[in-house]
Amino acid sequence: MVAREGGLRKAAEELNVSQPTISAQIAALEGVLGEMLFHRSSRGLMLTETGHLAFSYAEEIFALGEDFMHSVKQRPTARPLRVNIGISNFLPKLVSHEIIKPVFSMSQPVQVVCLENKTSDLLAQLGVYRLDIVLADEPAPSSLAMKTFNHLLGESGVTFCAERKLAMKLRRQFPRSLHDAPMLLPTVGTALRRTLEKWFHELEIHPRVVAEYDDAALMKVAAADGLGCFPLPLVAVNEAATRYGFHTIGQAKGCVVQFYAISAERKLTHPAVVAIISNARDHLFSKSPHRSQPRHRL
Repeated sequence: MVAREGGLRKAAEELNVSQPTISAQIAALEGVLGEMLFHRSSRGLMLTETGHLAFSYAEEIFALGEDFMHSVKQRPTARPLRVNIGISNFLPKLVSHEIIKPVFSMSQPVQVVCLENKTSDLLAQLGVYRLDIVLADEPAPSSLAMKTFNHLLGESGVTFCAERKLAMKLRRQFPRSLHDAPMLLPTVGTALRRTLEKWFHELEIHPRVVAEYDDAALMKVAAADGLGCFPLPLVAVNEAATRYGFHTIGQAKGCVVQFYAISAERKLTHPAVVAIISNARDHLFSKSPHRSQPRHRL
């Protein structure tokens, strides 16, 4: 305020404090810095070189503080709204992108930070509020020490895809054609792998597993190279065909994969998180049931 007003008297009037109080605070700051912040001139108190540097930092500090208060109270702010999203590493990237896409169309500028990892590691970061939400293909386990809330976004059927030549071959006599067919699968323990294993068992189909992946993107790269067919949620099939040229083989009837948004709070207030969940339920997975369930150690 002294820099803006050009002197102690006017600054004291603006701040409604005494001039000695302001002088003492400036002297204390100069003592910490070991540098003078002002020098006297015929026009009053003028900033030194160090003073100009301190002033620029002070402007940013106070602007950040004001933005922080606006963000907490859900008011418009000059800075982009930041949202930290954890994405389970086997959640199909095409599905993940479709889920978070509405954030980029919000009226308020948004800065999105996506972190991909194992669901268990992401939930640990959610628990210390380093993430605003976690996207996964299964709910958080009830054995967690922390309380989480599972918001079911929706569900999708599962279909098998491959590059054109292999897809054309396996499309005939599907699903029996999958018996001993080269296949790329998610690793054991994932939600999609469990539902597929049940489906294979019921139909007595034993595919030849060429490779297992805990990264859906890497599995698609291998499939594009012709190493085998792979399962994909129906909600991502059109995008996979358009972007990567995959061809469908057939749908695994009865196989369903679910998608969840996991939060640390029951009531969702972050505008970007609300947009993600609302769009997924109302458009991307419009036919799925909606519910939120608390998960915590009993």
